[in-house]
Amino acid sequence: MKVYVNDQEVDLAPGMTVRHALTAAGLINEIDKGKKVYDEMGNEIGLGGALTDGLRINVR
Repeated sequence: MKVYVNDQEVDLAPGMTVRHALTAAGLINEIDKGKKVYDEMGNEIGLGGALTDGLRINVR
């Protein structure tokens, strides 16, 4: 499945979480710096959150 993290395409296996997407995109360390993850509607999502194909998430 393909998801987008800060507009970077990431390929993941079905069932992976937000944490896996951030790790694959090289952005997991940003969470330790106090940044948070948001979906395309601007809602904050947790690292254990489920992903769907085509989902766009942002770290800010």
